[in-house]
Amino acid sequence: MFKKISIYLEMIKIEHTLFTLPFAFMGALLGSVSVHGVLPSWAQIGWIVMALFGARSAAFGLNRIIDQVIDKKNPRTENRAIPAGLLKTIEVVVFTIISFILLFWAAMELSPLAVKLLPIAVFMLVIYSYTKRFTWLCHVILGMTTSLAALGGWVAVTNSVDLSAIIFYITLSFWTAGFDIIYAIQDMEFDKKEGLYSIPARFGIYSSLKIARIFHVITAIGFITLFFTSSLSWWYFVGMLISLGILFYEHFILSPNDMSKLQMSFFTMNSVLSIIVFVFTFVDLVVQTT
Repeated sequence: MFKKISIYLEMIKIEHTLFTLPFAFMGALLGSVSVHGVLPSWAQIGWIVMALFGARSAAFGLNRIIDQVIDKKNPRTENRAIPAGLLKTIEVVVFTIISFILLFWAAMELSPLAVKLLPIAVFMLVIYSYTKRFTWLCHVILGMTTSLAALGGWVAVTNSVDLSAIIFYITLSFWTAGFDIIYAIQDMEFDKKEGLYSIPARFGIYSSLKIARIFHVITAIGFITLFFTSSLSWWYFVGMLISLGILFYEHFILSPNDMSKLQMSFFTMNSVLSIIVFVFTFVDLVVQTT
């Protein structure tokens, strides 16, 4: 049983929760303090965790089902659960349905607006896995999809969306799209061979790194703008400066001639960034409300 659980956890890349969970919490904290002047309740946080787990699990389950033929051809992904025979397709289908049920249940417990926006979220979760088949903007679609976690955290506790929430969402969309471009460089040659679409396959390594940098400049502008449009103060500002330094270093350690630190740039740097921004935001908002 424990082996089966570990296979499911590997399938949904549980470690990648470090990208989304801190920002989902940040959206909830910032939204609650900005609109209600208090931190969200533990019950709200619990339902947000369930919603995020359901959404991520459903998204990964769908992706593994839809991409199983492609995954089997790609040396980097041939050992994933379905192509490796560790899980049957029907098992992943059932897992995905249960994940969607968890998402719907959590949304119903959180806010009416969250329920109304669910069809958009489900559409984005489904369509992303198909985008690599017809557009190199798939990275942007991924960013828009995963950043719904942060926007969802805000909506869950406020039942509303305002300018700061939109800025936060756009900022994280470009952040995710930027590091996904870096990640996709690993599959550049495979994507070309199979006729799949990605920015690295379309523009090459040099231009892809340049586009990723541009996206992360937009991210930096977004984090700065959020400081001026929200209730955040100097604690957040300090954390933001540290995160911008991490973004710079993420690109500094990569070059078209040396991609040996790609995993560090993609996973380590961005995981640390999300945690730092969240921790400093949390301290900021706790100080404000005590």
